[in-house]
Amino acid sequence: MAESFGPRLYSCSNCRNHVSLHDDIISKSFQGRNGRAFLFSHAMNVVVGPKEDRHLLTGLHTVADVYCADCREVLGWKYERAYEVSQKYKEGKFILEKAKIVKENW
Repeated sequence: MAESFGPRLYSCSNCRNHVSLHDDIISKSFQGRNGRAFLFSHAMNVVVGPKEDRHLLTGLHTVADVYCADCREVLGWKYERAYEVSQKYKEGKFILEKAKIVKENW
């Protein structure tokens, strides 16, 4: 088996579709629905669902669930809007749950 020298990626744990780059991690200290989650600046090969307001640990946010584009597994959510000034940095960013992604090319 040949070694891979591509970029370090995260893939959907269900179907191995590439969904984000390791270099796009902003923080590893987030809480998802099912445990730890990572905040990413970008995601790829995902589908963004409808927007809805949710009360999260850090206040009211408009978020949209993020699904794997291949298998439709829910991977996390996208922050569309933060109502608290201190949370504005999250807007346009993605939460991917650690339990739903796996490392590739490490």
